[in-house]
Amino acid sequence: MKLILTIFALLAFLSGCASSPPRNPENLCDIFDENRDWYDAAKDSRDKWGVPVHIPMAIMYQESSFKHDAAPPMQYFLWIIPIGRASDAYGYSQAKTIAWEDYVKDTGNSWSSRDDFDDAMDFMGWYIYKTHQINKVSKWDAYGQYLNYHEGRGGYRRKTYEKKAWLKTTARKVDDRAKRYAAQYRGCQEDLDRNWFMRLFF
Repeated sequence: MKLILTIFALLAFLSGCASSPPRNPENLCDIFDENRDWYDAAKDSRDKWGVPVHIPMAIMYQESSFKHDAAPPMQYFLWIIPIGRASDAYGYSQAKTIAWEDYVKDTGNSWSSRDDFDDAMDFMGWYIYKTHQINKVSKWDAYGQYLNYHEGRGGYRRKTYEKKAWLKTTARKVDDRAKRYAAQYRGCQEDLDRNWFMRLFF
């Protein structure tokens, strides 16, 4: 009986780490209302790294559509034989292995996982913070932050995005979404915080 209870507790824990994509990803208030633990993670990242909650959320929407196991599509030789993926990006944040290893080394978060939302949000907060430090891009600049996130900070300095019209279009989409998320959040932040307080203590 004790073993069965332990298994159920472990399954409950694992299911909490990887939630299904939100039903209405276009509305930040609905996302956080549906996933209260996501809101807690977003606030923790904001408080730790000084990153507004709507910026990493807008980038995450673009990168993974909030899927915990998102990965680039498989490539095939002669449309039949799988030969691997375009990159090793994975998880909510679509972080590449080398970037995730830099994050772990810098933060000491050795138990982190790319398919855990809390860890992904902390990674994104860290990445945006470091981009602000290194390339002087505002933490509130979704357009510039996305270009850094996609091309890497070195690529951004070399302006590799200038030859990628599609990427600049995508970055504008992220910026537009971030602005919508910010406006939505201003309208529901008080309610989310009040409900979160009530949830904790009552």
